[in-house]
Amino acid sequence: MNPHDPALLSVLELSPVWLPRGSSAALQPAVAEAAPTQLEPIATPEPRLQTTPAPVAEIAAPATTPAAPARPLNNAAARGLADALAAARGRARPVEDGPPASAEAPAATVAAPVAAPSAWAHLDWEPLAEQVRDCRACGLCQSRTQTVFGVGDRKAEWLIVGEAPGAEEDRRGEPFVGPAGQLLDNMLAALQLTRGENVYIANVLKCRPPANRDPQPDEVQACSQYLQRQVELLQPRVILALGRFAANTLLQSESSIAALRGKVHHYQQIPLIVSYHPAYLLRNLPDKAKSWQDLLLARRTWLGHKNPPAQA
Repeated sequence: MNPHDPALLSVLELSPVWLPRGSSAALQPAVAEAAPTQLEPIATPEPRLQTTPAPVAEIAAPATTPAAPARPLNNAAARGLADALAAARGRARPVEDGPPASAEAPAATVAAPVAAPSAWAHLDWEPLAEQVRDCRACGLCQSRTQTVFGVGDRKAEWLIVGEAPGAEEDRRGEPFVGPAGQLLDNMLAALQLTRGENVYIANVLKCRPPANRDPQPDEVQACSQYLQRQVELLQPRVILALGRFAANTLLQSESSIAALRGKVHHYQQIPLIVSYHPAYLLRNLPDKAKSWQDLLLARRTWLGHKNPPAQA
């Protein structure tokens, strides 16, 4: 650091000071007394010291003695004087290579959710259905024709859960219509059940994925709260999960249908049976026999849950 550098003197708000030779010891008291009297009042603290130099009173030298340059300040003295000036202005000396003291971080923008899960926990059927109709929690809202909330008896003991609406479901607003829906109706009829009577049908997703592609994780996460509330409202005696995505979502599992079927699982303490989706059975007819075994297991579970054995 060059103590004679004009930039340093400017930062310290000093002008050249001339003293008689041998009187340099009087420099610091003179500056300390003169500098504060030259400070201008500042209403709002600034992040950096002003760069405009403030005049410092000059000490006239005796006429008989030639003036000589003042003894330069060392680094420690310069920094100490800078601190003193900063304290007089009511602010700290700026920190090198750091942001200004008055800089504020920009406020984070938080997107408001369509509805908080805590709010869904208090919604009845109609407010929940309205919430689904207005839902824009994922990108599927941009390509859907309409949402597919669910259909059936809202006091049913059977809950059938599929994966996502197809093209016909998207057009009509009802789950399991078309060829897959007809097969499901036949499967229920074999158990002496009918759609709309003691049966409620819903999907994990309430909107159709484009081109009937598999549901994406963020889409399942956005929609699963709706299904959870439907289960809470319905309180069925047995749940039949049809297809891998329905089973994996309800059971929080990544296992295959082959690994999950043939067993009694539970969702919210409700017995849950896993089987193949009707659309899959239309392409794989030999697996209909396995699906029939799953339906019989669901019926036995339902009857056992409906009529538990008497305590001895």
